[in-house]
Amino acid sequence: MSFKRSAAHTSGIKKRSKPAAFKRSSSGTNPYSSLGRSKSIPRLKSSASTSRLEEEEDFLSSERLDDIGLIQALSTDLTLRDVPQAILYIRGKMWAPMPEQRTGMNSERIAEVLNFRLALPPLVTVSHLQALLNSATAVEKEIAELVRGGAIRKIVVGGRGNTGEVLMLVRDLEEMVGRSAMEDNVKEKFLGVLKENPTAVKFERGMFAGEDAKALMRVGFLTSATASWTTTDAFSRPAEGSRGTMTSIKSISRAASGSMAAVGGDGAVHAAGGSGGGAKSLSGVVDFSLAIPTTGPFLKLVANARAHFLSLLSKSRYREAPEHLLRQRWDGGIAADDAASEARRNRGEFAGVSPGRTRKWKLFYGATYEWILGECVGAGLVEVFDTGSVGRGVRAL
Repeated sequence: MSFKRSAAHTSGIKKRSKPAAFKRSSSGTNPYSSLGRSKSIPRLKSSASTSRLEEEEDFLSSERLDDIGLIQALSTDLTLRDVPQAILYIRGKMWAPMPEQRTGMNSERIAEVLNFRLALPPLVTVSHLQALLNSATAVEKEIAELVRGGAIRKIVVGGRGNTGEVLMLVRDLEEMVGRSAMEDNVKEKFLGVLKENPTAVKFERGMFAGEDAKALMRVGFLTSATASWTTTDAFSRPAEGSRGTMTSIKSISRAASGSMAAVGGDGAVHAAGGSGGGAKSLSGVVDFSLAIPTTGPFLKLVANARAHFLSLLSKSRYREAPEHLLRQRWDGGIAADDAASEARRNRGEFAGVSPGRTRKWKLFYGATYEWILGECVGAGLVEVFDTGSVGRGVRAL
């Protein structure tokens, strides 16, 4: 094996470099040509706008907001004078309009959102009405009068707390019955029973024939119910009352002191014959409960939206935030349609995310901030107060 060696490595001979006068310079006589070059730092698209939002959130979340006083009624619309108008107002404010540009949703998702909205019944929770209007007591009395008068129908879903008490206009219920896939004679009989018992939430077996009851249960207007208990049965006859209700004397005497069971449980008033809306007590065994089709998805939407709204408040140190900041969190920082946002998009800067990528549209089908705020205030989860400097504030309870 032969190794080639160069004399320059062994003898220490070095190549003479050219003097500086003979070196070529691409910049001529530029005095900065000898400085080292460095790569340009890439500009982050979202650095400017996101940093401003983060700084604003950090500043507003680190200090407590000034509290001048609680706001009793959420609505600022002076035309809301009664419960029917408030029901129409809530239903009109429930959904945000579909975005026309840069939706971030394909045609299938848009159709899914629209079909979900269309399938939901026109229901309104009682707690939302109480938060929207001035006096909860006056609202409850008006609801009872309208239910007895046959203008509003009250539906009670057991095991849901205040979320399970929902209202519906009778005309909307009649339209749903008319569109249902039942025979005309079954529809007429069902509507006749509802008119004769405007305050009833449960019905006896003898009010509906066997085939009629099956047809009503098939479309979702009736569900099976447990036995109903009157005040006399629940408190005066413990032997029979102890069979299925927590309000019997025998059950209450065995409960631990200070527990919920010691006062009859969560549904003590309803099990004893009262429902807050003047429900009529029917003699005999009760076998059916009034129901509305697709009520389950509506109640699920309400429960999940409430939980998410509280999680947004928990991001702040004191679980409170100005309303404009909380609205941005609920909307998910979507891209606006103003001139400033359009200019930022043209420059390649961050101008907001697409609506289809936010939870507001992915999980809640575009439910508005006003609607979920009323639900949470009515449920006693949050309270709204005046800060005097940054508008209204929202605080978790």
